[in-house]
Amino acid sequence: MGITKSNLFSEEQNRLSTLLKVLAHPARIAILQHLASTPGCINTDLVQELGLAQATVSQHLKALKEAGIIQGSIEGNCLCYCIDTERWQEVKQQIMSFLSEIA
Repeated sequence: MGITKSNLFSEEQNRLSTLLKVLAHPARIAILQHLASTPGCINTDLVQELGLAQATVSQHLKALKEAGIIQGSIEGNCLCYCIDTERWQEVKQQIMSFLSEIA
């Protein structure tokens, strides 16, 4: 959809669409699942876990971070990633609210 058409939809619809686009990639789902089972990890851990190139993992981490779903903290010379639990609760609420409207 062209950027000029987004004005046809509500702010909430656009926000949910953007969020779901970020979540709509299996590598990002795998990253979130790994981070959910680990208190925090660095990019190279995810590269080994997923079997993807470092640059590819970095791109997915960037998308998740820009959406606010994950956060990174500097540990030595590495960036350690974890799920932003407060934001994740908001994400869950948004998705559940949307799903309950439909059913």
